[in-house]
Amino acid sequence: SLGIESTEKRVIMTVANPEKTRKFIKEMRRQVYIGIPGHGIIMAVPIKSVGGGKTLAYLNNGEQQPARYTPELSNRYELIVIVANEGRTDQVMNAARAAGATGGTVIHAKGTGTDLVRKFFGVSIASEQEMVFILARSEAKKPIMKAIMAKAGIQSAAQSLVFSLPVGDIAGLREL
Repeated sequence: SLGIESTEKRVIMTVANPEKTRKFIKEMRRQVYIGIPGHGIIMAVPIKSVGGGKTLAYLNNGEQQPARYTPELSNRYELIVIVANEGRTDQVMNAARAAGATGGTVIHAKGTGTDLVRKFFGVSIASEQEMVFILARSEAKKPIMKAIMAKAGIQSAAQSLVFSLPVGDIAGLREL
């Protein structure tokens, strides 16, 4: 389960091309037993664009051409990201679970924003926030996001902003 229990979790983010991503996932399965219940999950989230020639060359295995990086996309899973006011993750997760989510991971965050952003969304962006990551099958994404927006959206005390990212590859997810 990806539930919000009292267990400590780590989120590690890195940039890698598809070949390096596959090798990394394979090595993590071996070294930290990804795939065994309770040992975490790994997901690859595609990058749409990058800044800088060195990063582009790294992603293209040292080649300068082509002049852009095109990620591989899968439509099986999506990562739903919710940014909510601190202390409101139960409100967010109750809405998400009612719509079929099996759990999520919470990260403490502090946001900053301009007055224009605050006025547009009606939310204080420069306050303590929490981010909730929910991995969902693509067909379950829309109902989960709609439930969160209806029960924990901008108009609520959680003042949640909700968006999703495609997931390119995944390992360690237990499905019932």
